[in-house]
Amino acid sequence: MLRYLFADELHKFPDLAEGMFQDRADQFKTRLGWDVHVNEKGEERDQYDDLNPLYVIWEEEDGRHGGSMRILPTTGPVMTNEVFGHLTGGRPINSPLIWEVTRFCLSRTAGPHTAGAIMLSGGEVMEGFGLTHIAGVFDARMIRIYRLIGSSPEVLGAEGSGRDRISVGLWPYSAADCNRVAERAGIPRELSRLWFKTAFGTGRQHRFALSA
Repeated sequence: MLRYLFADELHKFPDLAEGMFQDRADQFKTRLGWDVHVNEKGEERDQYDDLNPLYVIWEEEDGRHGGSMRILPTTGPVMTNEVFGHLTGGRPINSPLIWEVTRFCLSRTAGPHTAGAIMLSGGEVMEGFGLTHIAGVFDARMIRIYRLIGSSPEVLGAEGSGRDRISVGLWPYSAADCNRVAERAGIPRELSRLWFKTAFGTGRQHRFALSA
């Protein structure tokens, strides 16, 4: 199932949280060789994890972390502007209607539909909070994954080549895209909406530390 948890709620699911941060270390440091910090517990964390972000986590049937991503509003500090702003020509993405997604992570044991489930949550977040777009930074391997899932971004800028290519993109909200991603992920939209409403109810309220 998909869980929507703010950072200050992760203590309620300690094993799930630990698995997420350790899988981030495994994916970004071990497998991709990125220059990221891994702490003594084998967890990958950065300064954006201190801003009470929203995490969307795919929880396996046995309670383990299957995959996840991190969400922050672009009205506050975000990686897209502070680290990769040069890829958008120095024009910051700053809007209460655009939130940033980063740290898209899959565990080594993730099932074939996990990536689609996580992408589906992005559509639920856009629909549920009335957003127009999701912004994100992604590497070359994700292009094929997005295409298979059925939701490809508009690329705003990129650098590097081959597997080292890094891009910044925007995903516009589209009900048709949400339905297509749900179908490919094998998750009924009614169930996906239920998971979202269980976390947030029917109102459009969030608890980001920094937002407009």
